[in-house]
Amino acid sequence: MIRRPAPRRPSPRTTRLRTADLHLGERLLASVAAFALAAVPAALLLVLIEANWPPLHRLDAGAAHRLHTTVREHPAVLSALRTLTDVVWGPSTMRLLVAAAVGWLLWRRAWRLAVWAAATVTASGLIGWAVKAAVARARPALPDPVAHAPGFSFPSGHAMTAATCCTVLLLVFSPALRPPWRRAARALAVLSVLGVGFTRVALGVHWASDVLGGWLLGLALVAATAWAFEGWRRETGRPVPPPLAEGLEPELAPDGPPRPEG
Repeated sequence: MIRRPAPRRPSPRTTRLRTADLHLGERLLASVAAFALAAVPAALLLVLIEANWPPLHRLDAGAAHRLHTTVREHPAVLSALRTLTDVVWGPSTMRLLVAAAVGWLLWRRAWRLAVWAAATVTASGLIGWAVKAAVARARPALPDPVAHAPGFSFPSGHAMTAATCCTVLLLVFSPALRPPWRRAARALAVLSVLGVGFTRVALGVHWASDVLGGWLLGLALVAATAWAFEGWRRETGRPVPPPLAEGLEPELAPDGPPRPEG
């Protein structure tokens, strides 16, 4: 009678990793609830919009009128803003940059961080679409418009995508950048997020409050999913550095700690 070898039992570390991976999925779902809490400022902004709060109404109307008038009188500025908003800072460009980052993470075998980045950006698009449909705010109707955009107005999809994608890229690549380049990346991210918001208002396709709402929702979503990722790292015994300073996974640094297997 041939005796079959007993099946190998997974090591305690492998079991801990598998359990942590399962909990990571649970935390990503729980981050939806955390997002709802983090999005309270955006919800308050929406309440003010629906109540037609006079100071906010004056801000929206004044910014739209002044910027639209200036852009209409300067064709070169108008052309530059269209290029920036549709090509340089457009949602497709931002998502392609994150897709490239996900590919790099897969090449570096940072599987879970790749899942986090892809899930966060995908959730951003879905949440933005759902909020637009629920709020159904009309876009600005300005005399002699210089640009048009389909769909509803709140939140600005461009602004929300820029805030989400730029923050995700910073949290992914910060460990791999030297301090001078890290500071430059942060400055570029801030410029991109602010710049895309400016273009949407100047072109007359969004109110200023739409842009602010997009920023708040995008940052709230990244904060919620980053919290879920940090919880996974704690459960597996990995260090949890300050994310804004060192990113979410310090093992990606060229001279950082060795990456644990699994």
